[in-house]
Amino acid sequence: MTNKFIIKQARIVNEGRTFTGDVYVSGKVIEKVLEGENIPVEEGWEVVTAKGFFLLPGVIDEHVHFREPGLEYKADIFSESRAAVAGGVTSFMEMPNTSPPALTQKLLEEKYTLASQKSLANYSFYMGASNDNLEEVLETDPEKVCGIKLFMGSSTGNMLVDDENILEDIFSKVPMLIAAHCEEDEIIQKNNAKFYKTLGLKATASVHPKIRTAEACYLSSAKAVALARKFGTRLHILHLSTAREMELFDNDIPLNEKKITAEVCVHHLWFSDKDYVAKGNLVKWNPAVKTESDRLALFDALLDGRLDVVATDHAPHTLDEKQRPYFKAPSGGPMVQHSLTAMLEFVHQKKITIEKVVEKMCHNPAILFGVQKRGFVRKGYAADLVLVDMNKSWKVDRSNVLYKCSWSPMEGVLFHSRVQMTFVNGQLVYDHGTINENIRGERLLFSGK
Repeated sequence: MTNKFIIKQARIVNEGRTFTGDVYVSGKVIEKVLEGENIPVEEGWEVVTAKGFFLLPGVIDEHVHFREPGLEYKADIFSESRAAVAGGVTSFMEMPNTSPPALTQKLLEEKYTLASQKSLANYSFYMGASNDNLEEVLETDPEKVCGIKLFMGSSTGNMLVDDENILEDIFSKVPMLIAAHCEEDEIIQKNNAKFYKTLGLKATASVHPKIRTAEACYLSSAKAVALARKFGTRLHILHLSTAREMELFDNDIPLNEKKITAEVCVHHLWFSDKDYVAKGNLVKWNPAVKTESDRLALFDALLDGRLDVVATDHAPHTLDEKQRPYFKAPSGGPMVQHSLTAMLEFVHQKKITIEKVVEKMCHNPAILFGVQKRGFVRKGYAADLVLVDMNKSWKVDRSNVLYKCSWSPMEGVLFHSRVQMTFVNGQLVYDHGTINENIRGERLLFSGK
């Protein structure tokens, strides 16, 4: 494909509107966007016929775990970025709880070097916070790194920050976005001991939300919000999972003016505790998938603006690991290949509009993190673009799952839309099932706020 092409007569979804038009791409960027039908083709441009397809900005997934370095038997940057572009995700932000965890600037930059060599999508990596690395955290460049990751609840990687003085130091001194995993560890450990004593290895995944309870989530999220308000911190709370937590967030402040923002993940919108019977540990995440009323409350908050972005918390484990008894099975599951399609299924169900999906998965991550020149179909912006057939049905099964772990919690689901083409920086990386594995994404840059 040439470096000058027109995506012609697509239904363009951008900034709250859907309209028919042509998008001109020159090199890595969008040169112009023309609205209208039957626009004459200018000479010297290759044409990509997109009639009948919807054109979206590439999804920016601001919460993934690609497991490299150290855990490559589960996943790696190449394999998971490959799955990402097949799902319309053109940029990702990856968490620090790898092995070793990214708790120094040296280790953080080593991950960027790996991504420059291996990632098919654009990338950024969070700097990790711990009980004893504040000096390293404060050296983080806010124009080159998406944020600081803070575990206020224990999860994969043993990076829990549980020293109250250190928490105050982090919230008062870190000048950039802090992304927080919020669960009250004392409650979790107490519940864990109780259920292990009574059930042992006979326990099933249905006890997960009884151990990692709604109360544990609310108390920790409320503590984070209180600290952020006390110190004026830029706080982003990850993977909200309960109805009660929604009272902590505002929907009457423009996103670019919010100091405290919130994320919901696809699995908390899709699954509820009734799915533990059929899916077992495959839907064991931290925080836990909770009740149907929690799920519906999250959806309401997404629609009214209390929840700002949709991400995945893509966190693969091998099938062997997930099939172990509940107490020995790790939490987390893969989702990055199916996140956009799952949200578009909600469009088919008339639970959300396609414009709102684009807002929450493309525009808002760019605004919230200050991502430079991405997340919109605009002149001068990077040509990170996705063509979707909204009338293409397909069923998820092992044969079409691209994750290195080779399974998906969405197996058996019949979707009614499908990604057809994905462009990263103007390069066609995914084309109707064929992946150009030679393409490499770029390091994301930020406004530095």
